[in-house]
Parts: sequence; C-alpha cells; structure tokens
Amino acid sequence: MSSGALAGSDGVLRCPWALSTEDYVAYHDEEWGRPVHGDDALYERLCLEAFQSGLSWITILRRREGFRAAFAGFEIGKVADFTDADKERLLADPGIIRNRLKIEATVANARVLADWPAGELDELIWSFAPDPAARPVPRTLADVPAVTDESTALSKTLKKRGIRFIGPTTAYALMQACGLVDDHLADCVARSH
Repeated sequence: MSSGALAGSDGVLRCPWALSTEDYVAYHDEEWGRPVHGDDALYERLCLEAFQSGLSWITILRRREGFRAAFAGFEIGKVADFTDADKERLLADPGIIRNRLKIEATVANARVLADWPAGELDELIWSFAPDPAARPVPRTLADVPAVTDESTALSKTLKKRGIRFIGPTTAYALMQACGLVDDHLADCVARSH
C-alpha cells in the first residue's frame, strides 16, 4: 500500500488504516502516537501489543476494557501476585484473548517488572526513542517501517531483562503506539508538526 493520508467521512485527512471503523478513528485521533509514560501504562501497552501478535489490532482494541478488568487494570504489582487459579480464570474469560502462552507471559513479565525500581520501565523504553529530526516524515504507508534498529535494540534489551513476547516488530508497534516515534503521515490531522 502506498497510499497517503485519506479523507474520512468527515472530510478530515487521516492515516488510511484509521478509516475502517469508528473505533480506529477514535484510537488514531486520541491515542496512537501520543506519548505514554508510567510503568503501569507502558506495561499495559506492552501486554496488549503482545496479545495482538498474529491478530488484528481492532480485536484487541475492542476487548481492551475486558483486558483491563481481567488483569487488574494492568497494575504491575497486582498482576505479579496472580496465582495459577488466576491464570485458569483468565483462560476461561471471553472478554480477552485466551492464549495460554500470552497469559503466562503477561504474568511472568509483571513478576519481572515488580522487582524493578519505580520508573525504570518508563526510563528504559523511552531511552530507545530515536531523534525525531533524524527520521524522515512518512508521506505514505510504504514509508512506515515495521522494524527499526531502535526497536530491535529495545526488544533485545527487554528480553535480556527477562521480558517475554517482545520481538522487534512488537517493539516497534509499541514505540508507535506510545509516541516514541510519530508515524502519522505527513498530511494526517494527527501529525505533530
């Protein structure tokens, strides 16, 4: 796809991926690419990106409240205390993606992060944000990478620290979603100038 920003039904230019549903429009306009800080907030995004692996993002987006309810609002300390009974409860919860490996990783990652000092996850993730001046502004979807050197390095660093389900592509999706990079297209209304 080499499409640039397109006008939606409201006449506003947006990234083409955002135009298929109202859920996407709201997510695109209000969240995607906006800076996210805080260990719990970044842990939530890390988990949701891992659950998205192999699925459409809309599937995760529409179940986000179910995920938040199932995983104690993604409070790292609470999820770190989940028991085997909690994992079984999650496997039976129709409000989330019931994938045993992803559920196990979500709990295991919380246990790893619970041992980190407050603010360390935020600091570590944001240390991989590239210099915006060194990145060309994407004009079309073809200009938006799936993986970068920074996402590969972030993935490797998180894996070395014990975090699971975080490959370079997932790391880059996290970077996009959390505003470490601005991949809104040049003519998109949400592009920060």
